[in-house]
Amino acid sequence: MKLSILVALAAALLAPPALAQVAEQPEPCPRLIASGPSLIQRAAVKTDELGLTFVGHATFLLETPRGVRIATDYNDYVRPRVELDIVTMNKAHDTHFTSNVPASIPHVLRGWNPRGGAAAHDLTVKDVRVRNVVTNIRDFSGGTEYDANSIFIFEASQLCVAHLGHLHHELTEEHLKQIGRVDVALAPVDGSMTLTQDGMINVLKSLQPQLIIPMHVFGPSTLNRFLAKARDNCRRIARG
Repeated sequence: MKLSILVALAAALLAPPALAQVAEQPEPCPRLIASGPSLIQRAAVKTDELGLTFVGHATFLLETPRGVRIATDYNDYVRPRVELDIVTMNKAHDTHFTSNVPASIPHVLRGWNPRGGAAAHDLTVKDVRVRNVVTNIRDFSGGTEYDANSIFIFEASQLCVAHLGHLHHELTEEHLKQIGRVDVALAPVDGSMTLTQDGMINVLKSLQPQLIIPMHVFGPSTLNRFLAKARDNCRRIARG
C-alpha cells in the first residue's frame, strides 16, 4: 500500500536528525519524523493524500481531500487557526481538553463519558471515519481512573492514523484488536506524565506502524532519549 501523507511539523519539536521523506513502499524500519521546518507548505490535499500538521503539544490538524478538518486534543491553549469540522479531546489535563468549544464546530468527540462508563464514538463525515478505543489513566492520588481516555483512530485516504492520546499503560490484545491496522502513530514520548519511554516502545512494537510521529515532548533532551531508544529498537518495532 502506498503511504501518502502530507506532513508539516512545527519547529517546537527540536531534534538533530534530518526529516525523512515518506517512501512509496514501507521499509523494514518505521520512519521517525521528529522536528524541524515543515516538509511542505499548506496546499490542497490530493485525492490519495491526508494532510497532517503538528500544531503543538498533542494537537494535530488533519485535513482530508474532501475538506474535512479535524483537531486532536483540542484545548484552550493550542488551537489550529482554521474552521474545524471535528475535534477530539482527552481528559488527562487542561492542555488536552476544554469546555469552551465554539458552536460552529459540529462534532465534539470526548475521549471519556461525562455521564460515566466508556465513551463510544464511530463517526463518518464525508471521506473520514473517526472512532475511539478507551484506555485508563492514573488519577491524582495514584489510583486508576477507568475508561477516562481514548485512542482516536482516523481513517481517510486508505490510511489509518492513531492518536495515542495521554496513554498511561501498555495495550492489551483486546486494545490491539479494537485498534486494528495503524499506518501512522502519533505517540506521546515524554516518559513521565504519560507512559514510560520503554513502555511506549513496547506499544509501538505491538502496533507496527509505518510512520511514527513523536508528540507530547518536554524539551529536546526528552525527545532525543526517545529517538535513541527508537533507533535501537527500530527493526524490532517493525517485525514485532
